[in-house]
Amino acid sequence: MRGVVFDGKQVQVVGDLEVREPGAGEVLVAISAAGVCHSDLSVVDGTIPFPVPVVLGHEGAGVVEAVGAGVTHVSPGDHVALSTLANCGTCAECDRGRPTMCRQAIGRPGQPFAWDGRPVYQFASNSAFAERTVVKAVQAVRIPKDIPMPSAALIGCGVLTGVGAVLNRARVGRGDSVVVIGTGGIGLNVLQGARIAGASTIVAVDANPGKEAVARQFGATHFLTSTEGVREILPSGADHAFECVGRVELVRQAVDLLDRHGQAILLGTASATAEASFLVSSMFLDKSILGCRYGSSRPQRDIPLYTQLYRQGRLLLDELVTRTYPVEDFEKAVGDLEAGRVARGVLTF
Repeated sequence: MRGVVFDGKQVQVVGDLEVREPGAGEVLVAISAAGVCHSDLSVVDGTIPFPVPVVLGHEGAGVVEAVGAGVTHVSPGDHVALSTLANCGTCAECDRGRPTMCRQAIGRPGQPFAWDGRPVYQFASNSAFAERTVVKAVQAVRIPKDIPMPSAALIGCGVLTGVGAVLNRARVGRGDSVVVIGTGGIGLNVLQGARIAGASTIVAVDANPGKEAVARQFGATHFLTSTEGVREILPSGADHAFECVGRVELVRQAVDLLDRHGQAILLGTASATAEASFLVSSMFLDKSILGCRYGSSRPQRDIPLYTQLYRQGRLLLDELVTRTYPVEDFEKAVGDLEAGRVARGVLTF
């Protein structure tokens, strides 16, 4: 089968990838579509350290082909969106409804694939850049069959992370003010999360002026190409500032833009050794800096909610898909992403 493999030196689309059958508590999914996300590229450039060789991809949707023993919530033929949370479901964090904090779901890459006679790692317990993948049952969430697969694929990362950061982590309230730094796939979902939450002022900041139209489509009430003009719009500062790029200077800017009691929420992926600075005295007015993993999501709860909002016309999914590519055009999809020509490019199988 076809898949996108990074061997530590180069990325290539291979045709002789193999995947094992599902074991107990696992699901075999035929991938229909998978979003191309900066996190996949961060594995390639070393920002996210990961063992190789590895099948990339972590934002996908497809059709269940087979289930292992004990799996009852999905059946062959079901359409599913995949999450990256291979949480155990039994630890204290899972029991508290915080699967993103499950230690069983962090730093334990498996090797369900084989290529050229060698075992191959699975990225983010998912590897959606393959014709088929095996995931834990908890990662497969059934979705309505009327949702187009390229749109459904984006729920599993961009939507869960961006919308979830607003609703679950920051808990933006009606009438709040929000600044979103970076309007890529994550930033656009933060914008629409803020809109859904009822924020009254939503300022999008992106160095690329060509992104203004789509930012406003997703919920921005204002658009700026730098943070310098934010104080003209929000003289007292913002209730919530989301950093969606992963640059330390932008983290500092997010903190500096806060009003009293404001929150800076960090979503961008910076280097594992990156350090950011801020004035300690600025934090004494009940300000806070919040880390956020995967939108503090509970995928088995949140994905059905987001599909319902989509069917009501409140959550935009189709509009996120700028272009689809056959998997063989992976390099073209990456080039368009890096050049800012797409909100989200989606590989199709």
